[in-house]
Amino acid sequence: MTNQQFNFWQKWLTYANIMIVGVGILLAFAGNSFFFDIHNSYTKAVFFDGQAFPQEALYLKNWLFGIIGGTIVGFHTLVIMISENAFKQKEKWAYRALWYGLLSWFVIDSSISIYYQAMYNVVLINLFALVLIGIPLIMTRKAFYP
Repeated sequence: MTNQQFNFWQKWLTYANIMIVGVGILLAFAGNSFFFDIHNSYTKAVFFDGQAFPQEALYLKNWLFGIIGGTIVGFHTLVIMISENAFKQKEKWAYRALWYGLLSWFVIDSSISIYYQAMYNVVLINLFALVLIGIPLIMTRKAFYP
């Protein structure tokens, strides 16, 4: 792998996570906006028989979106910092840490989503993030493990 190729994938990792930080901010402060119409529609279909959110459920959802959005911002800010520092320096611990964090989140979140029959969350959110972040990790493996 050339330095130019590595730099491309390292920047992909950084910019993908910057984008996800933006999504986290939107989720925290605009979870009922058009950005999340599809997700909210599926949530209503799965948990409320397609009906509007009851006021108490909407209040709970907004709180959960706020703390989930904050968690997304925090986690992906950490990934950006790792990508721009230790990962960029090709420190093996950074490569492993990114995989461990990504896969542990994916398995737990997806398992719970599947259990509650919320496959839309796995498809719309989890698989998208797994691919978006997993591709640069796959493509840079040889830089860490020649």
